[in-house]
Amino acid sequence: MRVLFVTPECYPLVKTGGLADVSAALPPALNAAGADVRLLLPGYPAVLDGLSNLHEVGELITDLPGCDRARLRIGRTPDGVLAYALDAPALFNRPGNPYLGPDGKDWPDNAMRFAALSWAAAGFAAEEGYDPWWRPDVLHGHDWQTGLVPAYLALRPDRFAGPRRPGTVLTIHNIAYQGWFGAWMMGDVGLPSSAFRVDGVEYYGGIGYLKAGCFYADRLTTVSPTYAHEIQTEEQGAGLQGLLAGRADTLSGILNGVDYAVWDPARDPHLPARYGAGDLGGKELCKAELQSAFGLDRRADAPVAAVVSRLTWHKGLDLVLEAAGHWLSWGGQLVVLGNSEPGLEGGFKQLAQANPQSVGVRIGYDEALSHRIQAGADLFLVPSRSEPCGLTQMYALKYGTLPLVRRTGGLADTIVDANPAAAADGSATGFQFVNANAQELIWALRRAVTLYRRPGRWQAMQRHAMTRDFGWHRPAEEYMELYRGVMGRV
Repeated sequence: MRVLFVTPECYPLVKTGGLADVSAALPPALNAAGADVRLLLPGYPAVLDGLSNLHEVGELITDLPGCDRARLRIGRTPDGVLAYALDAPALFNRPGNPYLGPDGKDWPDNAMRFAALSWAAAGFAAEEGYDPWWRPDVLHGHDWQTGLVPAYLALRPDRFAGPRRPGTVLTIHNIAYQGWFGAWMMGDVGLPSSAFRVDGVEYYGGIGYLKAGCFYADRLTTVSPTYAHEIQTEEQGAGLQGLLAGRADTLSGILNGVDYAVWDPARDPHLPARYGAGDLGGKELCKAELQSAFGLDRRADAPVAAVVSRLTWHKGLDLVLEAAGHWLSWGGQLVVLGNSEPGLEGGFKQLAQANPQSVGVRIGYDEALSHRIQAGADLFLVPSRSEPCGLTQMYALKYGTLPLVRRTGGLADTIVDANPAAAADGSATGFQFVNANAQELIWALRRAVTLYRRPGRWQAMQRHAMTRDFGWHRPAEEYMELYRGVMGRV
């Protein structure tokens, strides 16, 4: 089974969020399960520099949207997975964020850039495929940047017809990001005008890249079972709920996994001390180091709550600001790593300035520091208003840092609340609250600090949390079954 995994990000080559982690960890798991998975990535400078043994494959590509000269190159990721890079300098030879220019706004040609990525993926299915030695059975695209892949196969048989059409899968990692562009670009991105209709690529008067993928893909997936249900509702469907509800029989929720080769406190090279469920002594040293790194009082008895996130309203971080006074009054400390909305960045900076011995804030992102925060904190906060899957709460479980989450999406699927029944039978792994308001978060924090003052019960929950297995082997088997079904229908 040959699968082309089409993605705009892959850790450690390029990363803006959890999609990069999934793109790095899922292909090796699929290969271990018996597939032949290769990646297709935009040829960003970091990608071209980061792939080993890079060399050209196939002929010069002269018909990409927005670019008349491009090369396909192939190499290996740091994990050893074969990866194609679409080397189109006019589109991808740009430093920094892959989607945003130096002014912090979207690159004005993003429509062309990711149409080209989708076009290149579809090109693997053509009679004269871009790689003459390898033809995929399945094209698996990720998020709006790849939404035109199934559309091109359906709408441009004149260009992409081959001996056997691959099955198409589209995974929605976050439905809030949809890729909407002006209708006047239909011809520029190689779409026929006849496709500009509701039963096609038209979306609120423009071209919807994610909508196109949701309409034309053979199968749709998203990154947790609960989120698969939520995106069919008006509250969280972001305008696509009707289409997704109509395709419910082709929509699956497959929970993301964790790469335990990267996220494991027993062998994490970023930590000052390593530890496991059988011996938590190293975690105490990690906590002391974290307090020192953020300039906090080194108090073993102070529960440290942590945030590693984009600082946005969507992530519920305004609720943390509202609740912080209560947490600090109970003797708690808070560390924050992230950036995004200036108002929230400023709010956390002010909180730290007013409470320098109890609150530490770093604006930006630091991969090594994120590992040290997971290891050194006691409580990990994910109060998101919506969360398709979430990975940080699963990392926290492995590090014995109990997650406190809002009950939504993958957070609901991965964390067992410490309610009386779960606490009694030992199945609890963290704390949940239901409604996105500060009062419910405060009550959940109160429950957490009360349990923290009972070290025996707290450590028992830590050890249980650390035994939870969210490795990629189970999701990989689910994807393999899905691929087999897609191959059988086309």
